[in-house]
Amino acid sequence: MSHASTKTRNGAETYESRGRRRASKARRWLVAVVCVGLLGAIAWPVMSYFEIPPFTDKGDPISYGKIDNKPGAQQKPADSKTLMPTGPAADFKISSTLGNGTHVGVVKITGKKSGFTGKVWVWAPKEYDDPKYEKSGFPVLIALPGGPGFPNNYWMDNNLKLESSISKWAEEGKGKPFLLAMPVLNPKPDDGGLYWDGSDIPGQPKMGTWLTEDVPDLMRQNFRTIKSRDGWAFMGSSSGGFAGLKAVLKHPDKFKAVIASGPDIVPDSRLWNGHPKEKAENNPEVLSKQLIAAKGPDVYLAFQYGTKETSVIPKVNKYIATYGNKGPIHTHLEVIQGGRHNAVTYVKGMDASSMQWISEQIEGPTPSP
Repeated sequence: MSHASTKTRNGAETYESRGRRRASKARRWLVAVVCVGLLGAIAWPVMSYFEIPPFTDKGDPISYGKIDNKPGAQQKPADSKTLMPTGPAADFKISSTLGNGTHVGVVKITGKKSGFTGKVWVWAPKEYDDPKYEKSGFPVLIALPGGPGFPNNYWMDNNLKLESSISKWAEEGKGKPFLLAMPVLNPKPDDGGLYWDGSDIPGQPKMGTWLTEDVPDLMRQNFRTIKSRDGWAFMGSSSGGFAGLKAVLKHPDKFKAVIASGPDIVPDSRLWNGHPKEKAENNPEVLSKQLIAAKGPDVYLAFQYGTKETSVIPKVNKYIATYGNKGPIHTHLEVIQGGRHNAVTYVKGMDASSMQWISEQIEGPTPSP
């Protein structure tokens, strides 16, 4: 082994093995690499949380299944209740990623029936990619926000834990593994308390058609769904609760159930001024009378409110007393102790009973034999 000599400050000569110097240098490099690795491990979740490239997959393309529009190319469904994706495939982009690896996607579409252009966020539970369900249809839950309802739908926010809660409830046997559709509720911000009641108000964007026609069409085009109304439900809070409630009562042939949290009961947008006939056609009380008189089809309405919602409680109680569990209208009420008029409260109510109650009325998915 060769050596190199060096002199100390007092002039004494010392000798050092070159191999030893190389080992010392290697150790320094190792320490540096380990430090960089530790810093990276610490920085990665922080950078990912704040969605700083390249530490996030936000904006990446995502597909929720193979969609082939060639004649005869589609897989056969597991049963006659299932509708395979019809296409065309939407250009979804990742909006966020959950801890279990599932993704919330988002796309901007122009509804062919409403003519309205807006965003829709979607999410599929992990069961959707399970091989035993690969030919099975999944139920769809259309989740509507309160508040502005534009330009976002707050149910797509992972912090509210709707998606992760649906996964948990499915694992616990308390709920179906729903597909989620989370569209914008309004065509623009509700400046000055302006909103559209999830309806086709004359002279305004057709938000009722958007919610009950275009959004379901998007889900059928891109996901395995249930053909009949038995696989379709709404949920919503505040004005979104009203829109979901009204949608089920107005279209009981298309939708079977709703979770209406802290909802309005009657339409009250000032945009209805001058249109009393159309307003009545979108009034849940009027629609309930008509449904009872027609003797069906059966609908399942789960109401929720917190005990702090003093303005909501009497309205919901009056509706249930008047129409609840009469003829085809089946109702359920979850009272959330200490709950207020917000989404966090309503997720607690769904956990307590509401999700299980509507899931018992909804079809799918069915494992392949």
